Amino acid sequence: MSEPRLLQLQDLRVSFHSRDGVVDAVRGVSFSLGREKLGIVGESGSGKSMTGRALMRLLPSTATMHAKTMRFGEIDLLAASERQMCQVRGRHIAMIMQDPKYSLNPVVTVGKQITETYRRHRRTGGRAARDYAIEMLDAVKIRDPARVFHQYPHEISGGMGQRVMIAMMLAAEPSLLIADEPTSALDVTVRFEILQLLDELIQSRHLGVLFISHDLNLVRRYCDRVLIMYAGQVVEEIEADRLNEATHPYTRGLLDSMPRIHRPRHRLPVLQRDPAWREPLTADER
Repeated sequence: MSEPRLLQLQDLRVSFHSRDGVVDAVRGVSFSLGREKLGIVGESGSGKSMTGRALMRLLPSTATMHAKTMRFGEIDLLAASERQMCQVRGRHIAMIMQDPKYSLNPVVTVGKQITETYRRHRRTGGRAARDYAIEMLDAVKIRDPARVFHQYPHEISGGMGQRVMIAMMLAAEPSLLIADEPTSALDVTVRFEILQLLDELIQSRHLGVLFISHDLNLVRRYCDRVLIMYAGQVVEEIEADRLNEATHPYTRGLLDSMPRIHRPRHRLPVLQRDPAWREPLTADER
């Protein structure tokens, strides 16, 4: 018997009202996610992060959201009240943001931010939460976690800040992790260490992951499946290890525009966009 899906999303649409009319940021996105690593790639403005935030119901008040289905297990995320969503966020679905400098509270110590997450969802005492937070800091391979527990975000490096974010998001032991460009603010060496650490934790905790990125090579190596988004919709879905076999001209254009060490080119090709790509696609076309 196949394992039940953690997340089911059908026909998600997110729009904003502006002076120039309605802007459709997400247009008919559908997918399901089990305990696997699903990547979403595309250019800035393609709707990747907006899709992740919509799943958490973290859209601004100016946004309008509709979907035929948006379920996490037995929870109807569309019908859930804000109070219910506060229980879902962190406890069942956690989200790692792009840059820890803007995600961590600058006036609260690292340890207090982790214990706050744990105590909110686990209803435990202060000492037990403190011990667990130090355990989590140790789990993300931070040296001297008891010392870092008392530090403020500005006192730690970017790589260490991202480790703290991972520890905080995994503190309540969620089943689904949304990672929104979790390594883009880090240098290449630290990026590899963070991804390796994240992968170890995901496998040991048997999580489902929605991995949002611009980096095609990263998603190809790290994920199981890939969704390619353009202008708010999914234009292609493919197994990550078969990404080079993608057929949609947008995906091919993204792949062709990537520099290659073994095949240097004087000038990289510019992606030529076709207005027809903005037309709604059927499931068979994807």
